[in-house]
Amino acid sequence: MQKTIVKEKKRINLVWIKRDIRTQDHAALEAAEQARMPYLIIYLFEPSLLAYPDSSLRHQQFIYHSLIDANKKLKAFNRSIQSFYTEATTFFEFILKHFDLKSVFSYQESGIKVTWNRDQKVMNILKKNNISWYQFQKGGVMRGIKNRINWDRMWLENFSTPPIKNVFTINDQPPLTNPFSLPKTMEQKFHNEAAHFQLAGETQAWKYLKSFTNERGKIYHKMISKPFYSRKSCGRISPYLSWGNLSVKQVMYHVSNHPNFEKHRRAFGGLMTRLKWRCHFIQKFEVECDYEILCVNRGYESLIRAENKSHLQAWQTGHTGFPLVDASMRCLQTTGWINFRMRAMLVSFLCHHLDQDWRVGIYHLAKLFLDYEPGIHYPQFQMQAGTTGINTVRIYNPIKQSYEHDPEALFIKKWVPELAKLPIQFIHEPYKMNLFDQSCFGFEMGIAYPFPLINLVENGKRARKKIWEHRKSKKVETESKRILKTHVSKN
Repeated sequence: MQKTIVKEKKRINLVWIKRDIRTQDHAALEAAEQARMPYLIIYLFEPSLLAYPDSSLRHQQFIYHSLIDANKKLKAFNRSIQSFYTEATTFFEFILKHFDLKSVFSYQESGIKVTWNRDQKVMNILKKNNISWYQFQKGGVMRGIKNRINWDRMWLENFSTPPIKNVFTINDQPPLTNPFSLPKTMEQKFHNEAAHFQLAGETQAWKYLKSFTNERGKIYHKMISKPFYSRKSCGRISPYLSWGNLSVKQVMYHVSNHPNFEKHRRAFGGLMTRLKWRCHFIQKFEVECDYEILCVNRGYESLIRAENKSHLQAWQTGHTGFPLVDASMRCLQTTGWINFRMRAMLVSFLCHHLDQDWRVGIYHLAKLFLDYEPGIHYPQFQMQAGTTGINTVRIYNPIKQSYEHDPEALFIKKWVPELAKLPIQFIHEPYKMNLFDQSCFGFEMGIAYPFPLINLVENGKRARKKIWEHRKSKKVETESKRILKTHVSKN
């Protein structure tokens, strides 16, 4: 009787890269090296996530080029992050069929509900096959906590140690043969970066960070609210943090130990404070990922908004008739970045002055932000929309913001070029020009530039009355107490 020879599966570990596309200060890669076993490094372009309404080509291009940059650094060790176009569950089933998988290493992902559900399915597959999944804490964000007791202390402890210095052994394994290659048409789209976006990858991330601490950042605190000047003086490292080209710890360590720190303490300290705020908001989302789809304060679910598709389209395309609003949206469309104050103003204008539900705009901005980070985006969006019940409601007047933060109209002139030739006394409020003024400058309101969508003063008054009266409701007050108990730090 002939014996059947069963080929023994090769034993491996696996590092699953998500929003942590870098080669240094990487706990998952360090753990894989310390395990002393052959390992694969993988990134999954998951069709369901690529099709999700928060995803856009600019994100996918940034990821793709971040992977290319990381692989250049790994090439010396005959290693690479191998990309696959498939769902996570399908990939892991394929791996289990062909390999004796022992452990998976990755970072925890504070993502949208879809990624959480995906991870639960993967966890079930791994548990069923007795495979360990080691998920490392990311950015001081703590999984499983129900409140903020001792959160500040634990956050500081997390950053008390220096970043990991990853070292790599030489890999002697060939790339994984598989049926999950990126479609050629998709790969070509990913490869073709737009000229106005920040370049992706760990190498570029460090160039931005070092140029900030060496020179650009010295006036950070003075220019942070200026839409024109902040483009240079701000850190501009947010895309690299969002996609993991840099870790928060790397930035904190670099800034706090830089020779210029004492000289520019106020500016550098401001950046570090905002890094902690970043972790604070991601922690909120980690605890309640319903921020994406429901008012975190359920009392605001009964707040009625007036749906207006033409107003929404004007806001989305930057044709509202309010120059700073339009300049901010057009700049964001082209470059993927505007400063925090302009982001807050866009949300405030949509939800308060235009009286639109926050959900109609949330994915539009998510797609445009090159630095889209779910844990920042959804809690911040709701805070600016006034649906938390615990934060001060800020209704930004775009005309006031324009005069205060772009007094020379440099930002407006660049991004709303149809207004560039108007004198400064009209550029912030072109609708105040009379017919004689318009004829003098060869400019016709309603043709060259739209009339304002709304009466700013009247709509502002109506919005304040509406949001503050609703805040007094019993449901909002009850929910506010719950939110404070859950999300306010107590040491």
